[in-house]
Amino acid sequence: MSRSKFLYPFVLVSLLFFLWAFIHNLNPILIPHLKKACRLSDIQSALIDFSVYLAYFLIALPAGLFMHRFGYKRSILFGLALFTLGAFLFIPAASARNYLFFLSALFIIASGATFLETAANPYASLLGDKQGAAQRLNFAQSFNGVGAVVAPILGGQFILSGVEHSRQELDRMGINQLNQYLQSEINTIKTPYLIFSLVALAVGLLFLFSRLPEVSEPDAELRGSKFTLDVFRYPHVRSAVIAQFFYVGAQVGVGSFFIRYSHYVLDLPEKRAAFLWGSIAMVGFMVGRFTGTFFMRFWKPARLLSAYAVINMGLLVLALVSRGWLAVYAVMTVPFFMSIMFPTIFALGIRELGEEAKIASSFLVMSIIGGAFAPLLMGLISDRTGSIQVAYIIPLLCFLPVWYFGWRGHRLIQPPRTEKLPAHEEILPRA
Repeated sequence: MSRSKFLYPFVLVSLLFFLWAFIHNLNPILIPHLKKACRLSDIQSALIDFSVYLAYFLIALPAGLFMHRFGYKRSILFGLALFTLGAFLFIPAASARNYLFFLSALFIIASGATFLETAANPYASLLGDKQGAAQRLNFAQSFNGVGAVVAPILGGQFILSGVEHSRQELDRMGINQLNQYLQSEINTIKTPYLIFSLVALAVGLLFLFSRLPEVSEPDAELRGSKFTLDVFRYPHVRSAVIAQFFYVGAQVGVGSFFIRYSHYVLDLPEKRAAFLWGSIAMVGFMVGRFTGTFFMRFWKPARLLSAYAVINMGLLVLALVSRGWLAVYAVMTVPFFMSIMFPTIFALGIRELGEEAKIASSFLVMSIIGGAFAPLLMGLISDRTGSIQVAYIIPLLCFLPVWYFGWRGHRLIQPPRTEKLPAHEEILPRA
Protein backbone atom coordinates (compact mmCIF):
# COMPACT_ATOMS: atom_id res chain seq x y z
CA MET A 1 0.00 0.00 0.00
CA SER A 2 1.36 3.41 -0.94
CA ARG A 3 2.05 6.11 1.62
CA SER A 4 -0.89 8.22 0.34
CA LYS A 5 -3.31 5.39 1.09
CA PHE A 6 -2.26 5.50 4.74
CA LEU A 7 -3.20 9.17 5.06
CA TYR A 8 -6.96 8.86 5.61
CA PRO A 9 -6.70 5.97 8.10
CA PHE A 10 -4.00 7.89 9.98
CA VAL A 11 -6.17 11.03 10.18
CA LEU A 12 -9.16 9.00 11.36
CA VAL A 13 -7.13 7.19 14.04
CA SER A 14 -5.61 10.50 15.17
CA LEU A 15 -9.16 11.64 15.96
CA LEU A 16 -9.31 8.94 18.63
CA PHE A 17 -6.31 10.47 20.41
CA PHE A 18 -8.28 13.70 20.76
CA LEU A 19 -11.35 11.86 21.98
CA TRP A 20 -9.85 9.96 24.89
CA ALA A 21 -7.64 12.90 25.86
CA PHE A 22 -10.71 15.11 26.10
CA ILE A 23 -12.60 12.77 28.41
CA HIS A 24 -9.57 12.04 30.63
CA ASN A 25 -8.67 15.70 30.98
CA LEU A 26 -12.09 16.39 32.43
CA ASN A 27 -10.94 14.44 35.50
CA PRO A 28 -9.07 17.44 37.02
CA ILE A 29 -12.42 19.24 36.78
CA LEU A 30 -14.46 16.32 38.14
CA ILE A 31 -12.19 15.82 41.15
CA PRO A 32 -12.79 19.22 42.82
CA HIS A 33 -16.36 19.36 41.50
CA LEU A 34 -17.49 15.98 42.87
CA LYS A 35 -15.44 16.62 46.02
CA LYS A 36 -17.69 19.62 46.56
CA ALA A 37 -20.98 18.16 45.31
CA CYS A 38 -20.59 14.80 47.09
CA ARG A 39 -18.70 16.23 50.09
CA LEU A 40 -15.59 14.06 49.76
CA SER A 41 -12.13 14.06 51.28
CA ASP A 42 -9.03 14.37 49.06
CA ILE A 43 -8.38 10.63 49.14
CA GLN A 44 -12.04 9.88 48.33
CA SER A 45 -11.98 12.27 45.39
CA ALA A 46 -8.81 10.53 44.16
CA LEU A 47 -10.96 7.42 43.57
CA ILE A 48 -12.03 9.13 40.33
CA ASP A 49 -8.55 8.56 38.94
CA PHE A 50 -8.35 5.17 40.65
CA SER A 51 -11.50 3.85 38.93
CA VAL A 52 -10.28 5.11 35.55
CA TYR A 53 -6.80 3.63 35.71
CA LEU A 54 -7.97 0.42 37.39
CA ALA A 55 -9.99 -0.15 34.22
CA TYR A 56 -6.83 0.20 32.15
CA PHE A 57 -5.14 -2.46 34.25
CA LEU A 58 -8.03 -4.93 34.20
CA ILE A 59 -9.17 -4.44 30.60
CA ALA A 60 -5.88 -3.96 28.71
CA LEU A 61 -5.04 -7.66 28.40
CA PRO A 62 -8.57 -8.66 27.30
CA ALA A 63 -8.43 -5.74 24.85
CA GLY A 64 -5.15 -7.03 23.45
CA LEU A 65 -6.57 -10.54 23.09
CA PHE A 66 -9.66 -9.09 21.40
CA MET A 67 -7.46 -7.11 19.00
CA HIS A 68 -5.31 -10.16 18.32
CA ARG A 69 -8.44 -12.15 17.42
CA PHE A 70 -10.61 -9.57 15.65
CA GLY A 71 -8.17 -6.91 14.44
CA TYR A 72 -7.78 -3.17 14.87
CA LYS A 73 -11.07 -1.89 13.43
CA ARG A 74 -13.39 -4.06 15.53
CA SER A 75 -11.38 -3.21 18.66
CA ILE A 76 -11.83 0.49 17.93
CA LEU A 77 -15.59 0.07 17.34
CA PHE A 78 -16.05 -1.84 20.60
CA GLY A 79 -14.07 0.81 22.47
CA LEU A 80 -16.24 3.59 21.06
CA ALA A 81 -19.40 1.69 22.06
CA LEU A 82 -18.17 1.52 25.68
CA PHE A 83 -17.26 5.22 25.50
CA THR A 84 -20.78 6.11 24.43
CA LEU A 85 -22.44 3.99 27.14
CA GLY A 86 -20.22 5.24 29.98
CA ALA A 87 -20.70 8.91 29.08
CA PHE A 88 -24.47 8.49 28.86
CA LEU A 89 -24.56 6.89 32.34
CA PHE A 90 -23.35 10.18 33.82
CA ILE A 91 -26.89 11.49 33.40
CA PRO A 92 -28.64 9.01 35.76
CA ALA A 93 -25.59 9.15 38.08
CA ALA A 94 -26.05 12.91 38.42
CA SER A 95 -29.80 12.55 38.98
CA ALA A 96 -29.13 10.08 41.79
CA ARG A 97 -26.16 12.08 43.11
CA ASN A 98 -24.49 8.75 43.71
CA TYR A 99 -20.70 8.78 43.81
CA LEU A 100 -20.42 5.00 43.30
CA PHE A 101 -22.58 5.34 40.16
CA PHE A 102 -20.18 7.99 38.85
CA LEU A 103 -17.19 5.75 39.52
CA SER A 104 -18.89 2.88 37.67
CA ALA A 105 -19.61 5.12 34.66
CA LEU A 106 -16.00 6.30 34.66
CA PHE A 107 -14.84 2.67 34.76
CA ILE A 108 -16.90 1.92 31.63
CA ILE A 109 -15.56 5.00 29.82
CA ALA A 110 -12.01 4.04 30.74
CA SER A 111 -12.62 0.47 29.55
CA GLY A 112 -13.56 1.91 26.17
CA ALA A 113 -10.47 4.12 26.22
CA THR A 114 -8.38 1.02 26.98
CA PHE A 115 -9.62 -0.69 23.82
CA LEU A 116 -8.94 2.48 21.83
CA GLU A 117 -5.42 3.01 23.19
CA THR A 118 -4.47 -0.66 22.89
CA ALA A 119 -5.46 -0.57 19.22
CA ALA A 120 -4.70 3.01 18.14
CA ASN A 121 -1.14 3.32 19.44
CA PRO A 122 0.35 0.34 17.58
CA TYR A 123 -1.96 0.92 14.59
CA ALA A 124 -0.73 4.51 14.18
CA SER A 125 2.88 3.36 14.46
CA LEU A 126 2.34 0.77 11.69
CA LEU A 127 0.72 3.15 9.19
CA GLY A 128 3.99 3.96 7.45
CA ASP A 129 7.66 3.07 7.42
CA LYS A 130 9.26 1.45 10.47
CA GLN A 131 11.95 4.13 10.91
CA GLY A 132 9.35 6.86 11.45
CA ALA A 133 7.24 4.95 14.00
CA ALA A 134 8.22 7.01 17.08
CA GLN A 135 7.90 10.30 15.21
CA ARG A 136 4.56 9.28 13.68
CA LEU A 137 3.15 8.17 17.04
CA ASN A 138 4.26 11.45 18.62
CA PHE A 139 2.47 13.35 15.84
CA ALA A 140 -0.75 11.35 16.34
CA GLN A 141 -0.48 11.98 20.08
CA SER A 142 -0.28 15.70 19.34
CA PHE A 143 -4.04 15.54 18.85
CA ASN A 144 -4.16 14.08 22.32
CA GLY A 145 -2.63 17.40 23.34
CA VAL A 146 -5.42 19.31 21.60
CA GLY A 147 -8.00 17.41 23.65
CA ALA A 148 -6.01 18.11 26.79
CA VAL A 149 -6.23 21.85 26.07
CA VAL A 150 -9.92 22.01 25.23
CA ALA A 151 -11.25 19.78 28.02
CA PRO A 152 -10.28 21.78 31.14
CA ILE A 153 -11.29 25.07 29.52
CA LEU A 154 -14.75 23.84 28.53
CA GLY A 155 -15.09 21.79 31.70
CA GLY A 156 -14.22 24.75 33.86
CA GLN A 157 -16.71 26.89 31.97
CA PHE A 158 -19.68 24.50 31.87
CA ILE A 159 -19.18 22.16 34.85
CA LEU A 160 -17.64 24.31 37.59
CA SER A 161 -20.09 26.82 39.03
CA GLY A 162 -17.53 29.06 40.72
CA VAL A 163 -19.58 28.91 43.95
CA GLU A 164 -17.27 27.83 46.77
CA HIS A 165 -18.74 27.57 50.27
CA SER A 166 -16.61 26.81 53.30
CA ARG A 167 -17.37 23.71 55.37
CA GLN A 168 -18.76 25.97 58.09
CA GLU A 169 -21.14 27.67 55.66
CA LEU A 170 -22.39 24.30 54.43
CA ASP A 171 -22.91 23.07 57.98
CA ARG A 172 -25.09 26.11 58.70
CA MET A 173 -27.45 25.33 55.80
CA GLY A 174 -30.69 23.50 56.44
CA ILE A 175 -31.05 20.00 55.01
CA ASN A 176 -33.35 21.07 52.16
CA GLN A 177 -31.22 24.06 51.25
CA LEU A 178 -28.05 21.96 51.34
CA ASN A 179 -29.53 19.21 49.15
CA GLN A 180 -30.82 21.77 46.69
CA TYR A 181 -27.40 23.40 46.45
CA LEU A 182 -25.54 20.09 46.05
CA GLN A 183 -27.99 18.86 43.40
CA SER A 184 -27.66 22.09 41.44
CA GLU A 185 -23.89 21.65 41.50
CA ILE A 186 -23.97 18.09 40.24
CA ASN A 187 -26.58 18.77 37.53
CA THR A 188 -24.02 20.82 35.61
CA ILE A 189 -22.41 17.52 34.59
CA LYS A 190 -25.41 16.23 32.62
CA THR A 191 -25.30 18.29 29.42
CA PRO A 192 -21.53 18.04 28.75
CA TYR A 193 -21.55 14.26 29.11
CA LEU A 194 -24.70 13.87 27.02
CA ILE A 195 -23.01 15.81 24.22
CA PHE A 196 -19.87 13.72 24.58
CA SER A 197 -21.84 10.47 24.34
CA LEU A 198 -23.41 11.69 21.07
CA VAL A 199 -20.01 12.69 19.69
CA ALA A 200 -18.56 9.26 20.54
CA LEU A 201 -21.54 7.63 18.82
CA ALA A 202 -20.98 9.74 15.70
CA VAL A 203 -17.28 8.85 15.57
CA GLY A 204 -18.19 5.18 15.94
CA LEU A 205 -20.50 5.41 12.93
CA LEU A 206 -17.72 7.12 10.97
CA PHE A 207 -15.39 4.19 11.69
CA LEU A 208 -18.11 1.64 10.97
CA PHE A 209 -18.61 2.89 7.43
CA SER A 210 -14.93 3.53 6.64
CA ARG A 211 -12.56 1.06 5.03
CA LEU A 212 -9.38 0.73 7.09
CA PRO A 213 -6.34 -1.35 6.14
CA GLU A 214 -5.79 -4.26 8.55
CA VAL A 215 -2.00 -3.90 8.61
CA SER A 216 0.02 -6.75 10.06
CA GLU A 217 3.61 -7.59 10.85
CA PRO A 218 5.68 -9.71 8.46
CA ASP A 219 5.88 -12.48 11.09
CA ALA A 220 2.15 -12.51 11.91
CA GLU A 221 1.69 -16.08 10.71
CA LEU A 222 4.88 -17.29 12.37
CA ARG A 223 4.03 -16.01 15.83
CA GLY A 224 0.28 -15.52 15.57
CA SER A 225 -0.40 -17.98 18.39
CA LYS A 226 2.37 -16.76 20.67
CA PHE A 227 0.51 -14.36 22.91
CA THR A 228 1.86 -14.84 26.42
CA LEU A 229 3.96 -13.29 29.16
CA ASP A 230 6.94 -14.51 27.16
CA VAL A 231 7.17 -11.01 25.67
CA PHE A 232 8.86 -9.95 28.93
CA ARG A 233 11.96 -11.87 27.87
CA TYR A 234 12.83 -8.59 26.12
CA PRO A 235 14.51 -6.28 28.68
CA HIS A 236 13.35 -3.14 26.87
CA VAL A 237 9.72 -4.28 27.20
CA ARG A 238 10.10 -4.77 30.95
CA SER A 239 11.74 -1.37 31.33
CA ALA A 240 9.09 0.31 29.18
CA VAL A 241 6.24 -1.09 31.28
CA ILE A 242 7.89 0.15 34.49
CA ALA A 243 8.63 3.57 32.99
CA GLN A 244 5.09 3.92 31.67
CA PHE A 245 3.64 2.99 35.09
CA PHE A 246 5.52 5.80 36.79
CA TYR A 247 5.11 8.30 33.97
CA VAL A 248 1.33 8.00 33.98
CA GLY A 249 1.36 8.29 37.77
CA ALA A 250 3.28 11.55 37.44
CA GLN A 251 1.06 12.90 34.67
CA VAL A 252 -2.19 12.17 36.49
CA GLY A 253 -0.91 13.35 39.85
CA VAL A 254 0.36 16.68 38.51
CA GLY A 255 -2.93 17.51 36.77
CA SER A 256 -5.55 16.02 39.08
CA PHE A 257 -4.73 18.18 42.07
CA PHE A 258 -3.67 21.35 40.27
CA ILE A 259 -6.87 23.23 41.17
CA ARG A 260 -6.42 22.26 44.83
CA TYR A 261 -2.68 23.07 44.64
CA SER A 262 -3.16 26.52 43.10
CA HIS A 263 -5.76 27.37 45.74
CA TYR A 264 -3.32 26.26 48.47
CA VAL A 265 -0.25 28.20 47.27
CA LEU A 266 -2.00 31.23 45.70
CA ASP A 267 -5.66 31.13 46.78
CA LEU A 268 -6.81 30.98 43.13
CA PRO A 269 -10.57 30.48 42.55
CA GLU A 270 -11.49 27.14 40.95
CA LYS A 271 -12.71 28.54 37.61
CA ARG A 272 -9.59 30.68 37.25
CA ALA A 273 -7.33 27.70 38.04
CA ALA A 274 -9.19 25.48 35.55
CA PHE A 275 -8.80 28.11 32.83
CA LEU A 276 -5.08 28.50 33.52
CA TRP A 277 -4.56 24.74 33.44
CA GLY A 278 -6.24 24.47 30.06
CA SER A 279 -4.98 27.66 28.44
CA ILE A 280 -1.37 27.50 29.65
CA ALA A 281 -0.41 24.05 30.97
CA MET A 282 -2.32 22.02 28.38
CA VAL A 283 -1.41 24.38 25.56
CA GLY A 284 2.19 23.73 26.62
CA PHE A 285 1.46 20.00 26.53
CA MET A 286 0.08 20.28 22.98
CA VAL A 287 2.93 22.50 21.77
CA GLY A 288 5.40 20.11 23.39
CA ARG A 289 4.02 17.26 21.30
CA PHE A 290 4.56 19.13 18.04
CA THR A 291 7.96 20.55 18.99
CA GLY A 292 9.03 17.18 20.37
CA THR A 293 8.22 15.57 17.03
CA PHE A 294 10.40 18.24 15.37
CA PHE A 295 13.27 17.88 17.86
CA MET A 296 13.39 14.13 17.18
CA ARG A 297 14.81 14.95 13.77
CA PHE A 298 17.99 16.08 15.52
CA TRP A 299 18.05 14.16 18.81
CA LYS A 300 17.32 10.53 19.48
CA PRO A 301 13.90 10.05 21.12
CA ALA A 302 15.42 8.27 24.14
CA ARG A 303 17.91 11.09 24.79
CA LEU A 304 15.16 13.71 24.58
CA LEU A 305 12.99 11.64 26.94
CA SER A 306 15.74 11.45 29.55
CA ALA A 307 16.49 15.18 29.36
CA TYR A 308 12.82 16.10 29.74
CA ALA A 309 12.52 13.87 32.82
CA VAL A 310 15.42 15.69 34.51
CA ILE A 311 13.88 19.09 33.72
CA ASN A 312 10.55 18.04 35.22
CA MET A 313 12.20 16.87 38.42
CA GLY A 314 13.78 20.30 38.74
CA LEU A 315 10.44 22.04 38.15
CA LEU A 316 8.73 19.93 40.82
CA VAL A 317 11.46 20.69 43.34
CA LEU A 318 10.64 24.36 42.70
CA ALA A 319 6.93 23.62 43.13
CA LEU A 320 7.63 22.00 46.50
CA VAL A 321 9.71 24.81 48.00
CA SER A 322 8.12 27.99 46.60
CA ARG A 323 4.80 29.82 46.95
CA GLY A 324 2.65 32.15 44.89
CA TRP A 325 2.84 32.51 41.12
CA LEU A 326 6.32 30.98 40.94
CA ALA A 327 4.99 27.69 42.35
CA VAL A 328 1.92 27.73 40.09
CA TYR A 329 3.93 28.41 36.94
CA ALA A 330 6.46 25.71 37.86
CA VAL A 331 3.67 23.13 37.91
CA MET A 332 2.07 24.52 34.74
CA THR A 333 5.40 24.17 32.90
CA VAL A 334 5.70 20.45 33.67
CA PRO A 335 3.18 19.28 30.98
CA PHE A 336 5.34 20.76 28.18
CA PHE A 337 8.13 18.36 29.12
CA MET A 338 5.73 15.49 29.80
CA SER A 339 4.31 15.80 26.30
CA ILE A 340 6.58 13.34 24.49
CA MET A 341 6.86 10.79 27.29
CA PHE A 342 3.92 8.44 26.78
CA PRO A 343 4.26 7.98 23.00
CA THR A 344 8.06 7.81 23.15
CA ILE A 345 8.07 5.13 25.87
CA PHE A 346 5.37 3.28 23.95
CA ALA A 347 7.17 3.37 20.60
CA LEU A 348 10.54 2.39 22.11
CA GLY A 349 8.87 -0.36 24.13
CA ILE A 350 7.38 -2.19 21.13
CA ARG A 351 10.39 -1.90 18.81
CA GLU A 352 11.45 -5.01 16.88
CA LEU A 353 8.70 -7.18 18.37
CA GLY A 354 6.80 -7.99 15.20
CA GLU A 355 3.43 -9.59 15.94
CA GLU A 356 4.30 -9.64 19.64
CA ALA A 357 3.93 -5.85 19.60
CA LYS A 358 0.21 -6.49 20.14
CA ILE A 359 0.70 -8.19 23.50
CA ALA A 360 3.42 -5.71 24.46
CA SER A 361 0.94 -2.94 23.65
CA SER A 362 -1.54 -4.51 26.06
CA PHE A 363 0.99 -4.57 28.89
CA LEU A 364 2.04 -0.99 28.19
CA VAL A 365 -1.59 0.06 28.43
CA MET A 366 -2.00 -2.02 31.60
CA SER A 367 0.87 -0.07 33.11
CA ILE A 368 -1.38 2.99 33.05
CA ILE A 369 -2.58 1.65 36.43
CA GLY A 370 0.16 3.95 37.76
CA GLY A 371 -2.36 6.75 37.30
CA ALA A 372 -4.57 5.08 39.92
CA PHE A 373 -2.01 4.93 42.71
CA ALA A 374 -0.16 8.25 42.47
CA PRO A 375 -3.28 10.38 43.17
CA LEU A 376 -4.25 8.10 46.06
CA LEU A 377 -0.82 8.58 47.63
CA MET A 378 -1.06 12.31 47.03
CA GLY A 379 -4.53 12.44 48.58
CA LEU A 380 -3.31 10.45 51.58
CA ILE A 381 -0.34 12.78 52.08
CA SER A 382 -2.59 15.82 51.74
CA ASP A 383 -5.16 14.52 54.23
CA ARG A 384 -2.44 13.56 56.73
CA THR A 385 -0.29 16.70 56.45
CA GLY A 386 -2.94 19.26 55.52
CA SER A 387 -0.74 20.30 52.56
CA ILE A 388 -1.45 19.35 48.95
CA GLN A 389 1.86 21.03 48.11
CA VAL A 390 3.87 18.41 50.01
CA ALA A 391 2.00 15.71 48.07
CA TYR A 392 3.72 16.83 44.85
CA ILE A 393 6.80 14.89 45.94
CA ILE A 394 5.06 11.82 44.49
CA PRO A 395 5.15 12.92 40.82
CA LEU A 396 8.70 14.19 41.34
CA LEU A 397 9.84 10.69 42.36
CA CYS A 398 7.86 9.13 39.50
CA PHE A 399 10.07 10.84 36.91
CA LEU A 400 13.16 8.92 38.10
CA PRO A 401 12.26 5.62 36.33
CA VAL A 402 11.35 7.63 33.22
CA TRP A 403 14.81 9.17 33.23
CA TYR A 404 16.40 5.72 33.59
CA PHE A 405 14.41 4.29 30.67
CA GLY A 406 15.60 7.09 28.41
CA TRP A 407 19.19 6.67 29.63
CA ARG A 408 19.62 2.89 29.51
CA GLY A 409 16.38 0.94 29.83
CA HIS A 410 15.26 1.45 26.23
CA ARG A 411 18.25 -0.38 24.74
CA LEU A 412 17.48 -3.43 22.62
CA ILE A 413 19.11 -6.59 23.95
CA GLN A 414 18.48 -9.88 22.19
CA PRO A 415 17.29 -12.47 24.74
CA PRO A 416 18.13 -16.17 24.47
CA ARG A 417 15.54 -17.85 22.24
CA THR A 418 14.87 -21.15 20.60
CA GLU A 419 13.38 -19.76 17.37
CA LYS A 420 15.36 -17.72 14.90
CA LEU A 421 13.99 -14.25 14.25
CA PRO A 422 15.21 -11.61 11.81
CA ALA A 423 18.23 -9.77 13.16
CA HIS A 424 18.34 -6.00 13.37
CA GLU A 425 21.38 -3.82 13.34
CA GLU A 426 20.29 -1.91 16.48
CA ILE A 427 19.99 -5.02 18.69
CA LEU A 428 22.84 -5.11 21.15
CA PRO A 429 24.66 -8.33 22.10
CA ARG A 430 23.98 -9.67 25.59
CA ALA A 431 26.78 -8.82 27.98
